[in-house]
Amino acid sequence: MDLTPVFDQLWRTIGWLVPLAITVLILKSAWFKGQLGEGVVRIAAAWRLPTRTYHAFHNVTLETADGTTQIDHIFVSRFGVFVVETKNMKGWIFGSERQAQWTQKIFKKTFRFQNPLRQNYRHVKAVEETLNISPEVIHSVVVFAGDSTFKTPMPANVTKRGGYISYIRSFQDPVLSETEVMAISSLIECRRLKPSWKTQRRHVRQTRERHSDNAKLSARQRRQ
Repeated sequence: MDLTPVFDQLWRTIGWLVPLAITVLILKSAWFKGQLGEGVVRIAAAWRLPTRTYHAFHNVTLETADGTTQIDHIFVSRFGVFVVETKNMKGWIFGSERQAQWTQKIFKKTFRFQNPLRQNYRHVKAVEETLNISPEVIHSVVVFAGDSTFKTPMPANVTKRGGYISYIRSFQDPVLSETEVMAISSLIECRRLKPSWKTQRRHVRQTRERHSDNAKLSARQRRQ
């Protein structure tokens, strides 16, 4: 008995569920949420940070001594180099500058995540070493792009939505010449890895390996 017509009819009836399911999975993925948050920050910057003053670089992957590091946004201006980490999160956010782990609370569910200031410190050091510039002219900025509420006092450089722009524009004293700004911008373009799926996969793999090595080291230290 040939069941092909039956399967054809079944596919025409429920086949649309497959792409729908794939779309739902993508929309709920951490990758998509991260891309959405970065997109919101990028659009806000394009509107409110003059391009003649602030040279913007997005999704910058740099080589480091132990692999690669991926930076959401870098803004180069005469007022400094701003390294921006984006978090697209909702709910209540608890944390302090010195805590290793922060807390996200959504109704009765609680989640832990790495202090984004510590996460961005690695990015700042990579920029410092790659560009060979003084740490005094580099500023770490964290922006929560989602519908979140801070339930503990946050440092000035931890902002919500468009607050990061006000923070960046609060720096009014020039610390770099226009020549230095152009040189730094050119060096970022020269040193960054080409944005691609290959670069992304390499970064994810090296990040997992680094975290695995750190976990093994911590385990050995606890046994000693």
